[in-house]
Amino acid sequence: MSSYLIKGARPLGGDPTNILIEDGVLTAVGTSVSGGAQVIDADGLIALPGLVDLHTHLREPGREDAETVETGTRAAAKGGWTAVHAMANTDPVADTAGVVEQVWRLGRQYGWVDVRPVGAVTIGLKGERLAELGAMADSAAGVRVFSDDGHCVWDPTLMRRALEYVKAFDGVVAQHAQEPRLTEGAQMHEGVVSAELGLTGWPAVAEEAIIARDVLLAGHVGSRLHVCHVSTAGSVEILRWAKGRGIDVTAEVTPHHLLLTDELVRSYDPVFKVNPPLRTAADVQAVREALADGTIDIVATDHAPHPVEAKDCEWGVAAMGMTGLETALPIVQEAMVDTGLLTWAQVADRMSVAPARIGRVGSQGRPIAAGEPAHLTLVDPAARWECDPAAHTTMGRNSPVRGRTMHGSVVATIYAGRATVLDGKLNEALLEVPL
Repeated sequence: MSSYLIKGARPLGGDPTNILIEDGVLTAVGTSVSGGAQVIDADGLIALPGLVDLHTHLREPGREDAETVETGTRAAAKGGWTAVHAMANTDPVADTAGVVEQVWRLGRQYGWVDVRPVGAVTIGLKGERLAELGAMADSAAGVRVFSDDGHCVWDPTLMRRALEYVKAFDGVVAQHAQEPRLTEGAQMHEGVVSAELGLTGWPAVAEEAIIARDVLLAGHVGSRLHVCHVSTAGSVEILRWAKGRGIDVTAEVTPHHLLLTDELVRSYDPVFKVNPPLRTAADVQAVREALADGTIDIVATDHAPHPVEAKDCEWGVAAMGMTGLETALPIVQEAMVDTGLLTWAQVADRMSVAPARIGRVGSQGRPIAAGEPAHLTLVDPAARWECDPAAHTTMGRNSPVRGRTMHGSVVATIYAGRATVLDGKLNEALLEVPL
């Protein structure tokens, strides 16, 4: 196993200290710590627990033209992630123990991050019959998060049954909140811009109505509910109400919904086409404030790579989705840290501790302390760089922040005691040493 002495890092933005890593464990943390290990000069760098993404599309199996477990996890490591949850909308759908185990084993084979498959709620994502939830939970993959993401579990009876079922193994249903009958043919957020452009709108109420229904169902059956990619001010108010009543609901916001608005659609650039759509400036401010006060629990990327031809086309036929693994932390720094809405300790909570807790990943999101698993991310908050999707590790080039000056960069990622990223570059030597 590799050994490292990280010198001068600032854990959670605090005072500089040294961190010794041996045999996959943080063996000592303190200013006087030393050791005969490879030295990583972390002067001026923030040390965070390794980031945990609860919402990633790795596309494999079936859509290897867009992404693979290998390319997606390499991109995740570059972005500072040490664990990702791989969504179920693959081909075949991850609705059986066999498919989730395939994804899990691929993640272990490549060893860049901890890959946690998300199981489908319904067979084939069709919203008709429950998938093999128990079998996926009992599989080698140990699935605890279930989602039909990309599709809403629109039938309230089926949603209730899913919420009841996952209680048996402390699972959580992650809902894509979208009433399909209110969004048929939708191309962007319904509002002033959609009216001026003549594009069919995706109304905020289509998200809010499902969240309202589902928090009531979760409260009724006493189960855990997680709401994917919250994007509207109304959704925030419903979540705030539900949490005030003690309902066990958590929620996520994507980096792009923290930063970008529907005004960008005026360009007709399909890179800005996403589900849920980019909303108004008022919605962006509402989700920022909700992330700051804890109404929204976590940041999750909804990393959705597409082949070039799926985005390099006219708006009406373009695929929905954006990449995010390699730009999430810089966006959070710009939108939340540099604006004073979050401290680095709170970033650690929203991007590591809380998602690990929601996904029941006990080895991740741990304190930076002696005896803890060695999953770390080192960030240079002073770095500034221009986003060039052609230089990204992901196969997807559909980054909504291309050409933008990014705030902060990941200098090193330590997963299971091994530096997957050093000096901002993938540590290809890892390929020669099995995990």
